[in-house]
Amino acid sequence: MGDSKRISVHRVLGEGLVADVVLWKNWRGAVAVLVSATALWFLFERAGYNFLSFVANVVLLLVVILFFWAKAANLLNRPLPPLPDLEISEETITRVADVLQIWMNRALSVAHDIAIERNLLLCLQVVGGLWAISYIGSLFNFLTLIYIGVLLSLSLPVLYDKYQDQIDDQLCVVHGLIHTQYKKIQSIVLSKIPKLSNKEKKVQ
Repeated sequence: MGDSKRISVHRVLGEGLVADVVLWKNWRGAVAVLVSATALWFLFERAGYNFLSFVANVVLLLVVILFFWAKAANLLNRPLPPLPDLEISEETITRVADVLQIWMNRALSVAHDIAIERNLLLCLQVVGGLWAISYIGSLFNFLTLIYIGVLLSLSLPVLYDKYQDQIDDQLCVVHGLIHTQYKKIQSIVLSKIPKLSNKEKKVQ
């Protein structure tokens, strides 16, 4: 594959701070995310620390620090703690609502195709996906899955960006094999579905 066909992973990820961290362009941020995720996973998963107690203690510590900082600043004529505006803008709420609307409409569209259109293949895909999620969830707990997701997000994008040509070639081969097997399974499943006659279709 030529360079003209290469995908800019940095552009796909939004070309912002998240893209810089995920692709290790901002290596300090990437290291901070990795160390923080590892520390939290070890704290809750291995050390057995309670999540609610951890959050309460962190908030308590922040409140105490800010309180004494403000008191000391008042007595010593120093500037107050540099806190940002603690409010959520309407633009942020609108953006989140738009994203939720898109995902909910997709879910409702899938439910409509399964329940009303009786799309058997889509139903099998949904059942298979939910079974896979259930099986993976039985192997790991939720916190470990999140930690694995963080590790993958910090490793897979940068590896794909570095070895994109080789990975694309292998993915094309795998996609061809999966597509061939899918067509065979699809033909077998459709052959076992009794087709409605024209008379039955008119009755319906």
